[in-house]
Amino acid sequence: MKLGKKQFGQVRVNSINFAATDDQMAKQKLQVWLPLLFGLVLAAGMFLGYKMRDGMPGRSFFYTDSRRPVDEVMNLLKNRYVDSVQLNALADTAIQAMLAKLDPHTVFIPADDVERTNEDIAGSFFGIGIEFEIFKDTINVINVFKDGPSEKAGLQAGDKLINVADSQVAGVKITATRVRKLLKGQQGSRVQVAVLRDGTKKSFTITRDIIPVSSVDASYMLDSTTGYIRLNKFSQATYKEFMKALDELHQKGLNKLVLDLRGNGGGVLDQATAIADEFLSGDKLITYTQGVHSPKKEYRCQKPGVFEQEPLVVLADEGSASASEILLGALQDWDRATIIGRRSFGKGLVQEQFELSDRSALRLTVARYYTPLGRSIQRSYANGEKAYYEEITNRIHTGFISADSLPTGKKTYTTPKGKKLYDGGGIAPDQYIAMDTALMDKTLSKLYAKNTFTEFAYQYARQYKTIPDTYKTSNAFAKDFVLPPAAWQDFMQYATRDSVPVANIPLVTKERISQIIRAVISRHFWRNAGYIEVLNQGDAHIKKAMELLESKPNTP
Repeated sequence: MKLGKKQFGQVRVNSINFAATDDQMAKQKLQVWLPLLFGLVLAAGMFLGYKMRDGMPGRSFFYTDSRRPVDEVMNLLKNRYVDSVQLNALADTAIQAMLAKLDPHTVFIPADDVERTNEDIAGSFFGIGIEFEIFKDTINVINVFKDGPSEKAGLQAGDKLINVADSQVAGVKITATRVRKLLKGQQGSRVQVAVLRDGTKKSFTITRDIIPVSSVDASYMLDSTTGYIRLNKFSQATYKEFMKALDELHQKGLNKLVLDLRGNGGGVLDQATAIADEFLSGDKLITYTQGVHSPKKEYRCQKPGVFEQEPLVVLADEGSASASEILLGALQDWDRATIIGRRSFGKGLVQEQFELSDRSALRLTVARYYTPLGRSIQRSYANGEKAYYEEITNRIHTGFISADSLPTGKKTYTTPKGKKLYDGGGIAPDQYIAMDTALMDKTLSKLYAKNTFTEFAYQYARQYKTIPDTYKTSNAFAKDFVLPPAAWQDFMQYATRDSVPVANIPLVTKERISQIIRAVISRHFWRNAGYIEVLNQGDAHIKKAMELLESKPNTP
């Protein structure tokens, strides 16, 4: 840039010096040189404008564009390929192929999927407030959210959707994804739906509104002093929901807690650190993050917590990942809780989401996170994404049947109380619980795949609508409801229709199937809380947690 200005400046200086010798000669020569001067000014201006266009950071003054091979290939495909091509789809594929060379958690999110992905983070979406299932190509309303848009409009559980707006949705092989797109929309927008109720067609106009997606699956008392909370993710509303659940349990006599993070795939980091702050005292370090382009950032306790001293047990398994592992790691490093279950997933990378010009998004890994002792729990992904995720499947043969210790040779760390911990492969539990082998039964898998449990339970719940009158709470249902023999016979017919015979299955499998049926029936009346409460009956993790907590005092 300096060189260009100096050359142009020298032309002007020479002209001025020459003009000072004779006024008349100056006028004559000015007429000769004036067009040239204007030409030079114009050329210089164009040159400067070209080099400084858009003000893009990172461009040097003499930067010149050169098309990359990817641009050339896309241009050739557009103009010379034998058939017409969808360039946007090809571009998305190219981006995904490029990101595959990085870590497994840096992902490209197509524009069509961004809204759904962001809903998990936000903990809410705009819709009509129902749960539905598709049976025999018909959309059945399973639950209508209390005080939600659909309840206010008059929809009821058991209604069958026929039309949504101008779209027919019955008998057209519609998918759940398509149904969700039709029912969701901007807050305050209206949608006309037609349903079939007891053989009669009815129409409703529903005004869409915000629909919360709770992070708390269940919250109840296991006994007079021990509470239980299950978190399914860490959304932007998780800390608030958790604190509400904890407060309600305190009012019921809570002074011991079982926190269930099994299957919790993580989410928003600061929600996990906020919950950790309620369990840890002082200004203890909870976690820190660091990357090549991200300076070290520490997350510490900020305030007195509401559960800093009371006995705490946390349940974890191979589905506990990311933000869950941040919470697990902090509690384990400070000897604050006993971890029960199986080794966690092993994701120690932090992602930041960037919106792209076409409304798609890039969820980019920007840093690693570390436990208070400095452990990185990220598993190796050196062998590629496929091998990375297959490692979880392989644990079925090595880690779920017998205790799954971390690989040898990893760096060791020592907690304040002298416990040895390891890095590089997830959070290892303090008390190991093997997977229930009954869950691996092929008959169970087929029943889940055919959706037999859900359809049977739905029909049973519609037939016996008075169950909540008999069992006033989900706790009473979980303790006292026994599946009648006639109901088991009916279920056998459903299973046979779905080509899954259950007449001669082992007793342990039959008992497990019966428990799942009762859990799904409970979900129809008490949603996820009822489902979890039934499944927790006889759960080995819960049993072990209660044994440990019974050996601890009720108060600090």
